[in-house]
Amino acid sequence: MEFQTKIILLSFVATVILSFIIIPLLKKLKVGQIEREDGPQSHLKKQGTPTMGGIIMIIVILVVGMFMYFDYARSEDAGESQMAQNLLPIIAVTLGFGIIGLIDDLKKLIGKNTKGLKPAYKMIGLLIVSVGFSLYLTEVMHFEPQIYIPFADIYFTIPVWVFVPFVVLVFLSTTNAINLTDGIDGLSTSVTTIIVACLTVISIVFGVKEITVFGAILIGACLGFLVFNLYPARVMMGDTGSLLLGVAIAGMAIYLKMPLLLLIIALVPILETLSVIIQVAHFKRTGKRIFKMAPLHHHFELSGWKENKVVAVFSMVTLVCCVLGLMII
Repeated sequence: MEFQTKIILLSFVATVILSFIIIPLLKKLKVGQIEREDGPQSHLKKQGTPTMGGIIMIIVILVVGMFMYFDYARSEDAGESQMAQNLLPIIAVTLGFGIIGLIDDLKKLIGKNTKGLKPAYKMIGLLIVSVGFSLYLTEVMHFEPQIYIPFADIYFTIPVWVFVPFVVLVFLSTTNAINLTDGIDGLSTSVTTIIVACLTVISIVFGVKEITVFGAILIGACLGFLVFNLYPARVMMGDTGSLLLGVAIAGMAIYLKMPLLLLIIALVPILETLSVIIQVAHFKRTGKRIFKMAPLHHHFELSGWKENKVVAVFSMVTLVCCVLGLMII
């Protein structure tokens, strides 16, 4: 555990130092949060809070990730050298989604609206990165496309032509779920940190060292970002951060051959997504709402819960789900 702890600390310190530099810069550039007019009225006071903070995580993952890559690549041990090569795709896909999110945030801020990048362009970019990652895994790394079935304790092998669209589906659904969870100070980051920690523990158990290293980097980055993202937030992650974190979780699960485990350990983001789907479908059919507001965290806010309480409860639920996930593997 010593080397994982060192990576977490390195990533954490780098994130905190970088945040002290970038947050004032974002303020100076007036890169401020644009709140939805139809959102909770209490959120209007967040208008102008520096956003696009996910760029901090992009830089940390790139710098610390490359440092770890070159450190292991120089090793005379063939296993560590191979691990370094396997580390590159997960870093690349995470940065790829993060950069698309960054472009989306820039479009929103330049245009002073909440629409951002055109959905078609955004989808094309995400599809290119997702398919590229999937093909690299199967054709270059010769990754065996298997899926672990929870509770049954078996691995199911699927053909490549099914694996590639499956990975795309996992990536897009996970990033969308994390994006919807990002609506309260510190919520998405807290929930994600717990999920990433769970996947990192699983990687240690199964000896998938590249995911252990990547997970440690991401845990440190998330904890460092939380210092500035907890209520009252001094910076928001924006789509830059939510897309980055979403694909990082999905990528780690794919590497571990356990994407179906996300149905358990990522229950909170799933419920956030379902609340939106249910709300929209029910409103179109009846003209009435089931929740006071969707996603789900807004419903609890409007029910009288403080932001800190929502974050604490949702984080505890995620922790319980992750413990259950560890028990069934």
